[in-house]
Order: sequence, then structure tokens, then C-alpha cells
Amino acid sequence: MLREASDASPGTALGQAPASWGRSIGPPVVAGVVLAAVAALALASGRYNVPLAHVMEILASRVAPLTSSVSGAEQNVVLLVRLPRVLLALLVGGGLAIGGAALQAVFRNPLVSPEVIGVSSGASFGGALALLLGLGPGLLVGGSFAFGLLALATLFLITSGRGGAHMLMVVLGGIVTASFFSALVALVTYVADPFTTLPAIVFWLLGSVATATWAKVSVALIPVAAGTAVLLALRWRVNVLSLGDDDAASLGLRPRPLRWLILAAVALIVAGAVAVSGVISWVGLVIPHLARMWVGPDHRVLLPVSFLLGGAYLIAIDTIARTVTAGEIPLGVLTALVGAPVFFLLLRRNRERIWDGA
Repeated sequence: MLREASDASPGTALGQAPASWGRSIGPPVVAGVVLAAVAALALASGRYNVPLAHVMEILASRVAPLTSSVSGAEQNVVLLVRLPRVLLALLVGGGLAIGGAALQAVFRNPLVSPEVIGVSSGASFGGALALLLGLGPGLLVGGSFAFGLLALATLFLITSGRGGAHMLMVVLGGIVTASFFSALVALVTYVADPFTTLPAIVFWLLGSVATATWAKVSVALIPVAAGTAVLLALRWRVNVLSLGDDDAASLGLRPRPLRWLILAAVALIVAGAVAVSGVISWVGLVIPHLARMWVGPDHRVLLPVSFLLGGAYLIAIDTIARTVTAGEIPLGVLTALVGAPVFFLLLRRNRERIWDGA
């Protein structure tokens, strides 16, 4: 059964002895193995198939002085085309998933995600504005971060109050925030040059890692890695914060500064992801739920598992997007087609419990 982020289980975990090695290390190791297997299959799959053994040989030759018998064409396909794409999908999917898990804890609500609360819309407006003005990759990330943080601040002001943010207020506040920034994105696309700037903005907004390069991996790596490192360093405090402000304060934490630090880290992650891939929905909502069903609500384990599963999920979706049809399907379309039915099933299974918590 799906457990909400506001359940008492995290508090119970805090009062018990530290989790055993099997419970705290086992799930991330298994998730890491799944991620490695999915990544290897993605590197081997495509219109130009590369045997899996050759993929392993190519990767091994990059880290060890081995003599490779693989052809130059296969090496170029794996190292220059597919590996940057796989790494970019890992950063984007993992970042959105861990960001969604952290937001669900901060708002004490299982329906929160970067898309639902408007962060992606705010970040997409910042990125679209940077593209309209012809700014570089650094300012693209900076604009996405600034407006993503502004969207978070807007929602926090709407939902702040005693007893935490209730589901109805979070959903309504997210609708208002997302609609406002979506209108600004529409305004940007309206004034953009239809022959030069507009196609780039529209393609970027659909969500894709088809144009992945090592330069884009570098652009995404810094904000996503920095934000993820902050969330992982605070994962015990995230457990405490999910209990509520009063309990967190009684345990010696300062809830408001801690909450803003977590929100800033999530905004940084979303900014880095949106800047290189556009808006990819549902990852930050569905993957934390699936991870929580597996490992429980303890964020010391939930956050790293969410990152690994999110990366594996988006790599798999991207592999499907570039192999099932002659043309590529935008990732934002596929993640919505897969994520919406999955989340519908989760809501159907847990509708009484969810509405009781509203």
C-alpha cells in the first residue's frame, strides 16, 4: 500500500536504532544495478545496433589500457552519440525524481511534484526567455533557476500556514502558479521570430535529450549534482521536516531556513534539467511513489533510490523514443502517456486514504 509522506513512519524510524545495512544499503545497490543494466542496453540499442559485449569493451578501454578490437564506427556511436545522451537522461530523470521526493516531504503531501506546483513552468519561462534573448547556456540555467525559485516562493506563500500545506491548497496554488507562468511562456512564443527562434523554443519545450552533447552534460551536471548533493546531505533532516514544524523545532532544527534550503536545491536541480531537456513531466511525481512503495518513507533510503530509479526510467523512455518509430517521439509526450495512467492507478488504489488526508 502506498504510504503518504506525512505518515508517522519516518518519525518511528527516527526513534529506532539506525537502519540495518541490508535495509539502508541493499535497495540503493539493487537500484544501481538496474540503472547500470538499463544504461548498457541503451548504449547497445538503436538503428545501428552494437553488441553488448562490444559496448562493455569500449567502456572498459576508456578506463584501462586495453587493446580494443571494436571498429571505429561502433566506438563513435557509443562514445560520441549514445553515451552523452544516456548520461544526460540519467541527470535529468534522477534529478527530477529526487526533487519530487524532497518536495513531497517538505509539503507533507504525496501529490506534489515540480510540475504540479509550477516549478517546471517557472523554469521553462526562464529558459524560453533566455532563448528569446539569445543568451548563452549559463544564463539559460540562471534564468531557469531564478524563475523556478520564484514559482516555488509563490506557492509557498499561498500554502504556508499552521498544520502544513493541505492537498487542496497545494493543488489549487500549483494550478495558479503553473497557469501564470504558462501564459508567460505562450507570450514568449508569440513574440518569437517564427523562422529562427520559435522552432528552437517549441522543440525545447516539448522535452528531449536528442541533441545531447558532452557540453550539455557539463551544463546539466553542475546544478543537478550540486542540488542532489544538498538533498542527500540533508536526507535525515528531511525525515524530521516531514513530521511538521513543531516536531522539527522540538528536535533542534530550524524548519523555515531548512525548508528554503531544500526548495532552493530542488529549484537548482529543475533549472539544470529544464535548461538541457525542456519540460519532462510526471517523472518527479510517479517515480517517488514507486520508490516509496518499495523502500518505505525513510528519506535516508528513499532519496538515493528515487534518483537511481528516475535515471533508469528516463533512460528507458528515451531508448523507446528513439527506437520504436522512424522519427523521435518527444520525451515529454512519452512520460505523460506512461505516467498519467500509472498515477491514475495509484490514485484509484489509495483514493480513500488520500482524501482523508486532504
